[in-house]
Amino acid sequence: MSNMSDRRNNELLFPDYILESSWEVCNKVGGIYTVLSTRAQTLQAAHTDKIIFIGPDFWKESESPYFKEDSLLLADWRKKACQEGLPVRVGRWLIPGHPVAVLVDFQPFFALKNEIYGKLWEDFQVDSLHAYGDYDEASMFSYAAGRVVESFYEFLVQGSVALYKPRVIYHGNEWMTGLGLLYVKKNVPEVATVFTTHATSIGRSIAGNNKPLYDYLFAYNGDQMAVELNMQSKHSIEKQTAWNVDCFTTVSNITARECVELLDKTPDVVLPNGFDDSFVPKGADFTKRRRAARQRLIEVASQQTGVNYTDDVLIVSTSGRYEFRNKGIDVFIESMNRLRWSAGMKSQVLAFIEVPGSLNDDRVRGMLCWLGLNNAASDKVHVIVVPSYLTGDDGLLNLPYYDVLIGNDLTIYPSYYEPWGYTPLESIAFKVPCITTDLAGFGLWANEARQQLGYSEIEDGVKVIHRTDYNYDEVADAIRDTVLKYAAFTADERKKARERAFALSKQALWKRFIRYYEHAYDMALRNRDKRLN
Repeated sequence: MSNMSDRRNNELLFPDYILESSWEVCNKVGGIYTVLSTRAQTLQAAHTDKIIFIGPDFWKESESPYFKEDSLLLADWRKKACQEGLPVRVGRWLIPGHPVAVLVDFQPFFALKNEIYGKLWEDFQVDSLHAYGDYDEASMFSYAAGRVVESFYEFLVQGSVALYKPRVIYHGNEWMTGLGLLYVKKNVPEVATVFTTHATSIGRSIAGNNKPLYDYLFAYNGDQMAVELNMQSKHSIEKQTAWNVDCFTTVSNITARECVELLDKTPDVVLPNGFDDSFVPKGADFTKRRRAARQRLIEVASQQTGVNYTDDVLIVSTSGRYEFRNKGIDVFIESMNRLRWSAGMKSQVLAFIEVPGSLNDDRVRGMLCWLGLNNAASDKVHVIVVPSYLTGDDGLLNLPYYDVLIGNDLTIYPSYYEPWGYTPLESIAFKVPCITTDLAGFGLWANEARQQLGYSEIEDGVKVIHRTDYNYDEVADAIRDTVLKYAAFTADERKKARERAFALSKQALWKRFIRYYEHAYDMALRNRDKRLN
């Protein structure tokens, strides 16, 4: 078996195999799916089939649209795993690079739940007594994934040369993989462990419960807040995992500060989220898709409002997971309301809200109704709600997300709580300038990319708005003013903003950011060696 590190910088240790798990492997739920699925191609290109993803197997009654089983892949190990009572399927994740994926059925382990939790408390003092909601399901998957790692490593060792044991990394994402990481730490100490929290569970909960997170971050006690917000079990598994892995990581400096204050643990490495732009259309194909997207957006808006829009209507949008305050959906709506009353707004604006939600009685529609944003023919701003993730079969736009995104003039993501922020990065990769805030990791990164020249402006392709716990009104005004400014741009000024947005996205490609992962792998392996010695 060849050692990958022989082909790398000799100063860095690199694993022979990387096993990485997430609830979102072959399971499209949110931003972590994008993180893993876009990064996979970079690792797969350099280390073919040495990166293996582990995800939950939900697809018993129907065929997964994200996974294709292959009976020839890892056939000998799969046979061994089945003999050990591990119900796994092996195949390819249907994303760029087509990496190996192992889907594990975790349902059989519910029968062992109490025993597993008891051992977890005994070994790591993780409190599972207050579990509710998705804690049990995530934990049983995590345990199953840890068993997969154990089985696979033992299989590798049995087939390895006596004097060389393969270097293996187990990388878990979010608290949902914590139990498995701790299981591996205890039962397979030869495997180096990496844990990435993409957002602390308690930090997200504080923000989501309308408590001021940032001004009082220094004063919050994570354990105490977990009790107050009924988050003891999730917080406990996350904290103990952070303290016990060989390398603890997060995705931005803003979340690193959260980890220090709420988990009492400083991350070892910050792993910013990159992007793979191989699927972004180019040249004439880009122009064709942009035109088609705009036509579809205008057509749907006309169907909803009964108004005929011209081709030069300004199309803006916000999208993502339905976190009304955290994602800034509330301030987006407020800014559109202020925009429609602005005397300086000369052109028509179509504002799309593309978040999964209810068709009636939800907070989005409630706020639109309260503000009187009812798409009156005389209004300059019309708001269209698409209450679904855009997978191509939402029943309204019926286009995949990227085929919709490309048709926008401007995107708006005024997040209050956003550890990184994939949506603005995706936007600029498709040459769509965006508005975000400095409470998003991406917003901070965009400012840093200007090399101490201050806050990024819409002329740079990204407008970064200063946001705090208490300046909601100022943020709404800043969004309104930025849209007014962009609407007044000449065709040449818009073209330059689009080009600068695209150029900035090139600085965030995975080929640039993968080095942070290599540093984390090296640290994990060196810390493993210290443990074993």
